[in-house]
Amino acid sequence: MFPLEQAVLPTAIVPLHIFEPRYRQFARDITARDEPEFGIAPIERGREVGGEDVRSDVGVVARVVQAEEFPDGRWGLVATATRRIRVVEWLTDDPYPRATVEDWPDEDAETYSEATAGAPRASLDAIVTHIVDLAGRLNPAQDIPQVTLPTDDAQATWQAAVFVQVGPLDAATLLREPAAATRLTRTVEFLQERAEMLEALADERG
Repeated sequence: MFPLEQAVLPTAIVPLHIFEPRYRQFARDITARDEPEFGIAPIERGREVGGEDVRSDVGVVARVVQAEEFPDGRWGLVATATRRIRVVEWLTDDPYPRATVEDWPDEDAETYSEATAGAPRASLDAIVTHIVDLAGRLNPAQDIPQVTLPTDDAQATWQAAVFVQVGPLDAATLLREPAAATRLTRTVEFLQERAEMLEALADERG
């Protein structure tokens, strides 16, 4: 496990600069596996460095897509967050954090129907497009990438939240939301708040 000071959502790209001795061992162990995956969980209180941190019981699985060990022993890793997990039990650090975990699929996965999610999903697509347009107005010299969200509503929700970079508290709320339908609605609400902030900035600049 790799605790971080804020929540990471599925679909996010996670760059890590590893320099502590125990995490150098972590990097060696992970990259030696046929499937180089590890868990990421947010720290709810305190700091991981120095101990006495309180780690969350939810997180994500991250898969290493790029790894490099530098001559001085430091590591650079790039990983992609793939799916959500729940921590069953935090184990003793040996030498780095470890935990017993289980996959945590959406609790409405069997009953959720994308066909009935039409209004919230349409709102999600529309608000992301609007935010991209606003970002272009605020940064006309910058090439703002367009985004096409996946057809799968659950994946689209995660990707939209990651693309727009929702705040740490909002990200933690979404990570803990058990149901896909509610998470979709909450994401639309968070993005609408972001759009209102950008609209106010755009109006100030004329």
